[in-house]
Amino acid sequence: MLNLVLFGPPGAGKGTQAEYLVKTFKLIHLSTGDLLRSEIAEGTELGLAAKSYMDKGELVPDEVVIGMIRSKLKANKDARGFIFDGFPRTVDQAKELDDLLNENNTPVSGMLSLEVERQELINRLLNRGKMSGRADDQDQSVIENRINVYNEKTSPLIEYYKKQGKYYSINGMGTIEEIAGRLKRVVEKL
Repeated sequence: MLNLVLFGPPGAGKGTQAEYLVKTFKLIHLSTGDLLRSEIAEGTELGLAAKSYMDKGELVPDEVVIGMIRSKLKANKDARGFIFDGFPRTVDQAKELDDLLNENNTPVSGMLSLEVERQELINRLLNRGKMSGRADDQDQSVIENRINVYNEKTSPLIEYYKKQGKYYSINGMGTIEEIAGRLKRVVEKL
C-alpha cells in the first residue's frame, strides 16, 4: 500500500498536486479539512465532537481527527493507498498516524514536501484570493503570518520523517505539469 504525506506551506500547490497523484496512482485523498466538513455534514459522532470545538473557535483535538482518519481507513480497506493532506502537522500527530497505520501494517511510504520560494507563495495566495474571494488569501500580512506559523511549527515534522528516511524534498517551482512530473518520479521509486 502506498501512503503519502503531502506537505508544504500555504500556496505550495498541495491540493492541485494531490488531485494529480490521486488520478495517477489511484489513491484516496484524505484532506483533514474535507474530512471534518464531511463528518459534520453527515452528523456523525466524530463530526458532532469536531463541530463543538470548531463552534468555539478551538482546534479540533488530535484524537478526534485520528478517529476520522481511522474511520476512513476502515471504510476503504481495499484502497491502493492514501494521500494525507493537512495531517500530520506536528510530531505528535505523525506518531499517532504511524501507530494507526502500523495497526494495519501499512506505514507511511514517504513525505513529499513541496518547496516553494516565499515570494512565490505570497504571489500564488494573493492570486488565489482574487479568484476565490477567500479573505485569508487577500491580505498579505495574514498570508505572511500563515507562512511564518507553518515554518515555525513544521520544521520538527520534517526532521521526524528525515530520521525515518521518508522525507523527499520536491521543487515546487514551475508549471503544474513540471511539478507533477517531479512528484511522479519520486513516488515511482517508493
